Amino acid sequence: MAWTIALWVLAGLCVLVGIAGTALPALPGPVLVFVGLLLGAWADGFVHVGAGWLTLLGLMAALAYGVDFAAGAFGVNRVGASRRAVAGAVLGGLVGLFFGLPGLLLGPFVGAVIGEYTVQRDLARAGRAGAGAWLGVVLGVAGKLAIVLAMVGMFGFALLG
Repeated sequence: MAWTIALWVLAGLCVLVGIAGTALPALPGPVLVFVGLLLGAWADGFVHVGAGWLTLLGLMAALAYGVDFAAGAFGVNRVGASRRAVAGAVLGGLVGLFFGLPGLLLGPFVGAVIGEYTVQRDLARAGRAGAGAWLGVVLGVAGKLAIVLAMVGMFGFALLG
């Protein structure tokens, strides 16, 4: 009984941290959500959420990362930015981690602007690359969040169904 309660508490913590981590690049959000749901299925003895559901949830977690990469590429490619702008956006996002939420929001933008400016020497074009990188980040987070919340909803459906 105590073991089951501990599993449910750990499952809930993993899911909550995973949902937060979906928006924070420093945490593997979809993976943590999946681990939390796996722990919840284990706590239930895999009675309601078995191998089929867990496979589907695992595929959705993997899909969340694919959506994130595709959204980032879409945002930068949409404005015709260079590879250096893409690299700048990634580096800016990593550096932004150290500056909290403002760094997370502005880092990819500033990095893409600097990267594109080193190639084109055109501030307007560099600004468009930064806007594209920022759009990609926002779309990626929104897509990952939608998938993660769908995972939690499907788990709840299977568990209560």
